Amino acid sequence: MELLGIHHVSIMTGKAEKNFEFYTKVMGMRLVKKGVNQDDTTSYHLFYGDGVASPGSELTFFDLPGIGPTYQGVSSISASSLRVADTAALQYWSDRFDSLNVTHEEIKSRAGRDTLAFQDFEGTRLILVADNNEQGVAPGQAWSGSDVPVEYGILGLGPVTLTVANPENTVLILTEILGFRHVGSYPSLAGEQHADIQVYATGEGGAGAEVHIETRPELPFARLGRGGVHHVAFRVPNEEQYNAWSEKLSKLGIPNSGKVDRHYFRALYFREPNGILFELSTDTPGFDIDESMDSLGETLSLPPFLEPHRTEIEAKLRPLVLQD
Repeated sequence: MELLGIHHVSIMTGKAEKNFEFYTKVMGMRLVKKGVNQDDTTSYHLFYGDGVASPGSELTFFDLPGIGPTYQGVSSISASSLRVADTAALQYWSDRFDSLNVTHEEIKSRAGRDTLAFQDFEGTRLILVADNNEQGVAPGQAWSGSDVPVEYGILGLGPVTLTVANPENTVLILTEILGFRHVGSYPSLAGEQHADIQVYATGEGGAGAEVHIETRPELPFARLGRGGVHHVAFRVPNEEQYNAWSEKLSKLGIPNSGKVDRHYFRALYFREPNGILFELSTDTPGFDIDESMDSLGETLSLPPFLEPHRTEIEAKLRPLVLQD
């Protein structure tokens, strides 16, 4: 059993309408699934991805109106990444962010790659990562349905950064249980007084298959709110291996959610020792199980057990409309 890379990252938003506008209009990503939170059907669960909803390309958002802000700290997924083709794309995005008043840093090196850190309107910490023909997990396909030129478009998810007070047990879970391997390190951008950030990879490696561990014992515990990352999911190739992972976690006595059917993928949730929520998710059956590839995200998608309640659910949801 080997995890293929990062499957999706799920984030909290307090404003689904503005979130929809930012990620489709500013970032040029495709809304590949407009669903609801299966635990609270009065709120959206939005999935943004590449042009063909590739596994490993989705940023997802839970809509929780009125939620408070995130307070950064340890025991958190402190940054998520999006892949672009090359450094020229980073320069395009730097100029685009300037023109659209998006908060961003300068282009900097992280783990030997050119990167551009930025924040969305709720302070979500994101990093654009240039592939520059690096070997590893293959990129996805940029969405051609926005005003972002395809050569500069988002190609999928890059590394996630976990900020912890003590990395030892988190590393143990990554390496001894999930099969990640240590592939390098790089200096902390917070200053030379801090420990180097450690890089772990799975599958074919590369930007789409990495977890970066930042050790910051002086920070307080994070408090999750709008703009904060709820969990990261790792790719399981098929249901057979998913069943094997479920059996493995149970045999090892690791508390977990048990098998959860999300319709578009199968999910298994557990917390690593620092309290960060991990998910194992299947690549199959995919986001086009109930919509054609050409019409993904155009209408509200509901799993079969919620379909009988469609009229009631739709009546309670706010419309998502782009402003001209």
